[in-house]
Amino acid sequence: MKNKIGLLLLVLVFTMFFNSCNTKKNESKDSGPTTMENPYFGQKPPGLIPEVFAPGIVSINGRNESGISFSPDLDEVYFTVNKKDEETAIYFSKRKGNKWTPAKRANFTNGKKNEELYPFVGLNDKRIYFTALDSIFSDEKIWYVNRLEDSWSDAIQLDSPLNDDLVFYINQAKNGDLFYTNISKRKMYYAPNRNGEFPEVQEVELEFGHHGFISPSQEYLLVYTQNKENEKRKDHDIYVCFKEKDGTWTKPIRFGNEVNSNFNEGCPSITPDGKYLFFTRSNDEDGLSNLYWVSTTIIEKLRPK
Repeated sequence: MKNKIGLLLLVLVFTMFFNSCNTKKNESKDSGPTTMENPYFGQKPPGLIPEVFAPGIVSINGRNESGISFSPDLDEVYFTVNKKDEETAIYFSKRKGNKWTPAKRANFTNGKKNEELYPFVGLNDKRIYFTALDSIFSDEKIWYVNRLEDSWSDAIQLDSPLNDDLVFYINQAKNGDLFYTNISKRKMYYAPNRNGEFPEVQEVELEFGHHGFISPSQEYLLVYTQNKENEKRKDHDIYVCFKEKDGTWTKPIRFGNEVNSNFNEGCPSITPDGKYLFFTRSNDEDGLSNLYWVSTTIIEKLRPK
């Protein structure tokens, strides 16, 4: 169980989780003093150099964190946590006034499924989508809960053909289209939004990449995979594909050394306002992951002229 999320990423012959920036996370207990002023737990937003996100509050030594998602109003945050000898779980924190509540486990399925991971807060439909499973590589499906005023509804498995296979890492564009990774086929797919339903799925035609995250406007798609520039390297890097005018995607473009390193980077995501890129990097002790963030200006610098 030491790195179960890492095993999940191996699902596509990909290893995962994260890497360097010599910044270390501060030690902290889950129940520690995690109430800090907004908007991002009191942390000054980064520029073009990635920084560890909320060290000692969200990013904590001795565990993996990945797959972070903020609510559209930036007053809720959900992320995946994997601790040694524990099941993978989703943690959350909410902003109350100018303070954030201590992060704690969500347990959306109330024990119906052994593990929950990769949350995504819907941009316009009041849902939180996530992956739930009992056993790795056997029953990964997309579920959701409806966001209520101070709680959530019972968890519901999404009624869509996308769940006809093993799938995970769900996220959503502003128009409601859902993007996800098909584990069995080792490819990216999406389910167009049809008045709140998702009755069909289509492959996203990419040269390579998985754990894709769509930008709110669908201008670009972030993916990660094993470094393609040097066959001797075994670490994973993040790439971006830009949408062409004809709807096709550019060849994946590798981020520079500010984002990618000799460690594993993965699980990219974008804040609802499109301002910040989050990702994981495995430069912590024992190869465990930190959450990092950086301005999305770094993405625009890669856009083909």
